[in-house]
Amino acid sequence: MAAMSDNTKGALLMICSMAAFTFNDTLVKLLGADVPLFQMLFLRGVLASILIWGLAESLGKLRWDLGTQDWALVIVRTLAEIGAAYFFITALYHMPLANVTAILQILPLTVTLGGALFFGEAVGWRRASAIAAGFCGMLLIVRPGPEGFDEYALYAMIAVIFVTLRDLSTRKMSANVPSLTVTFVASVGVMVFAGIACLGAEWVTLDTQHWALLGGASLFILAGYLLSVLVMRVGEVSFIAPFRYSGLLWALVLGFVVFGDWPDPITLTGAAIVVGAGVFTLLRGRKLSQENVART
Repeated sequence: MAAMSDNTKGALLMICSMAAFTFNDTLVKLLGADVPLFQMLFLRGVLASILIWGLAESLGKLRWDLGTQDWALVIVRTLAEIGAAYFFITALYHMPLANVTAILQILPLTVTLGGALFFGEAVGWRRASAIAAGFCGMLLIVRPGPEGFDEYALYAMIAVIFVTLRDLSTRKMSANVPSLTVTFVASVGVMVFAGIACLGAEWVTLDTQHWALLGGASLFILAGYLLSVLVMRVGEVSFIAPFRYSGLLWALVLGFVVFGDWPDPITLTGAAIVVGAGVFTLLRGRKLSQENVART
């Protein structure tokens, strides 16, 4: 049997990473029926931070001697992570898993648009058209209007803005900033934010099932972070990136099996448009990068 190529390994790692994050989202949504948002965020943050710290420490990936600019970017990224966690999980508590996940598939398009607006990165008419088509697809998912619009869809869209800011700030960090250090700081930031928000609030007493769900969510989010780090070390990013859309397939399956939810045809059509536009944008970016390398 032929050895697996680096690109194939990277694609499998990306699929597993998306699966881990989606299983985490599923367990968090299950907790949402009984556990208040900030209590869940705080307790998951404690468990996840301990696990991430242990992993980073064992790999020697905790570094605090970062430059001023990198620390500023880490802080911006952490604030964005806090905003994304609050708005995304609030939406997740109130919307079907697949619908929330479908809205987040617009992320590669918003990152491309953000790179053009804030970093002056070139975006030709083809990718600009794909971005426009992707936003039209998102409108099919959220359906703004007096009958179809869900206020929590707005929360999911705000989460996309925060995640875009998070990813753009990460791109500007120097290469010597360990990913696990950034992840640990972000996890602690979310934990502290949720802990402050919990002050004075009434807590729910957790039973064995709640703690099992929390522990599982913490392990899955750790696995997602670890796998996403490994993805960056195997194969070509431009080849592997489109496989991030496997997260939507996981969300469709888990949403149906666990919650009995299945998106309506209009939502599925919107999701297909968003995914198609995102894949085109990623592949187009890969082709342009290859052409630029060939010219040099």
